[in-house]
Amino acid sequence: MEKIGKQTIKFNNPPTIVDCASIVGPKEAQGPLSKYFDQTLDDEFWGEKTWEKAESKIIKETVNTVISKSGIPSTQIDCMFAGDLLNQCISSSFGLRELGIPFFGVFGACSTFVESLSLGAICAESFANNVLCATSSHFCSAEKQFRFPLELGNQRPPTSQWTVTGAGSAILSKNGDGPYITYVTPGKIVDFGIKDGNNMGAAMAPSFADTLITHLLDTGRNPSYYDAIISGDLGHIGKNIAIDILKSNGYNIKNNYNDCGVLIFDKESQDTHSGGSGCACCGTVFSGYLFKQLKSRKMKRLLLIATGALMNSTTSQQGETIPGIAHAISIETF
Repeated sequence: MEKIGKQTIKFNNPPTIVDCASIVGPKEAQGPLSKYFDQTLDDEFWGEKTWEKAESKIIKETVNTVISKSGIPSTQIDCMFAGDLLNQCISSSFGLRELGIPFFGVFGACSTFVESLSLGAICAESFANNVLCATSSHFCSAEKQFRFPLELGNQRPPTSQWTVTGAGSAILSKNGDGPYITYVTPGKIVDFGIKDGNNMGAAMAPSFADTLITHLLDTGRNPSYYDAIISGDLGHIGKNIAIDILKSNGYNIKNNYNDCGVLIFDKESQDTHSGGSGCACCGTVFSGYLFKQLKSRKMKRLLLIATGALMNSTTSQQGETIPGIAHAISIETF
């Protein structure tokens, strides 16, 4: 493992993503990627009394699923990285408290899944044989915390995005035949002064562009090197902003660029406005659809850049701007 360029980590012995698992809610089950998820739910509560308890159950069952699929028992997992959107990351800590695996709780807002994979890969190249990474979000719990109680029936502006209900998880290992995490480019905090909590795509797009440009300069690669460049949850509006920012910097990414928030819902038939968001947006799209494309070698080189808005309900009420963050991982098959 070594640092190259400005802020990129190159893995000399790239860790393998052994397996992934994903569970999604009912709206996601009606979307275009439904067949790629391990399990889809019929309702938002899944037998629990609160949305928060339901989210904890979703991440717990997703992690149990990936452990079962991988064939690696929990006793052989050296540590896990997990996080979510709720205060103090209670979905992850409550949902995973019975596993008995050393736990690192992480928060990068909607970039948490790739942040977890990045930290997990660093551990897998150093001391750990197996590392578990997971994240979750829930439409109802997130709306209650960050915006308005659902009972109010507030109208959603066209720029708003729909928080994905679900969880994604992955197990990384020193050993295996890929796909491999070959590079990590941690992002910097970028703030362009956006204050509208219902326009997350615009707030996060500049950080996506900054991390992508840095990754390309550090590695000496061009956008065309990758079969796909996928952002976390910029949605339709943020995606277009990102394309324009990159174009103004001399990079054309239109041919191989897409966004998890665009992929997970059908904008017209599902009325999701600008698309999907939330920690589980990137987590489920990768753990379901993208990982299967890599395993089948329909896709051999993927640059996954998860984006996050580093704000909370208090900062919005105090009129603060919304800082953005974006972390990138290069995933390749050899």
